[in-house]
Amino acid sequence: MRVLDSHLHLWSPSTLTYTWLEGPLAWEFAALEIEHSPIDAATVEKSVFVQAETIEDDFLAEVRWVADQADEAGVVGIVAGARLDRGTDTTAHLEGLAAEPLVVGVRHNLQGEPDGLAVSAAFVTGAREVAARNWSFDACVRASQLPDIARLAGAVPELRMVLDHLGKPEVGTAEAPVAPTMEWVRDLDDLARHPHVWCKLSGLPGEAGGDWSPEQLEPFLDAAADAFGIERLMWGSDWPVSVIGPAEEGDPHAPEDGSPTYQPTARSRWADAVIAWAERRGHDVDAILWRNAEEFYRIGQRPAHEDAREERPRRGILGWLRGERP
Repeated sequence: MRVLDSHLHLWSPSTLTYTWLEGPLAWEFAALEIEHSPIDAATVEKSVFVQAETIEDDFLAEVRWVADQADEAGVVGIVAGARLDRGTDTTAHLEGLAAEPLVVGVRHNLQGEPDGLAVSAAFVTGAREVAARNWSFDACVRASQLPDIARLAGAVPELRMVLDHLGKPEVGTAEAPVAPTMEWVRDLDDLARHPHVWCKLSGLPGEAGGDWSPEQLEPFLDAAADAFGIERLMWGSDWPVSVIGPAEEGDPHAPEDGSPTYQPTARSRWADAVIAWAERRGHDVDAILWRNAEEFYRIGQRPAHEDAREERPRRGILGWLRGERP
């Protein structure tokens, strides 16, 4: 089975600057770490890197850092960080990104932004510039922000958009599941009426704090399939954000205090859960796991990168698992 992971993060606190990483996430997650987190069902595995919210000044440096290790990490496309509400500064940044051949789209992370920003005049102008470059836009929002994204979709119908993490609905936990709300289903349906908007089956394990079950999350997958149709759904792991939570059963590295930790098999388990759901429903698994992401991001052939990476001291999550705590 071939798998094109539509939502993979990589980061290096020793190379780039982040303000939000803490706990087990504050370690290195790069080519070596993703090599040790394979999808068991995959015979071929590639991924699309999505910006990991460095500081704004590092947006372009992040793209170049990922491009340097793209072949090793299996990355075939990059969704770059960008602020779309900066006017001429937005234009200049997009022009800088255009020189990077792996860039297929951008993301202005909206989940922490005030309501209404996505439909402001400045943001809409920036979104139109993204569309003019034939790139896509990843919309990372909270459930309450879905109406803004629907309005943005109406304002810029030429922009291909994909909703990250199903709009981050409240899902509860495995032992205390929360059913999809009527408001979320309504807003998801309204957004899906725009044919140029797609949806990622990603991030739900993270919304559950890493404490999830397939049965708990399947109603959300069903709602997304009903709204968008299978032809506009794509699987994403949201690795490593969505693989932090309670220690997995039998984990020899489980913290003695029961604190959240890295879950080595969670990425593969989420793929297995979506595959099993799709097969039971009679959905096209290859479309969800590969073809739709390939089409949306317009992944094509590209030359291999031969630039050698500078060796730097690193603190990878594999060290965390060996007990090398800071």
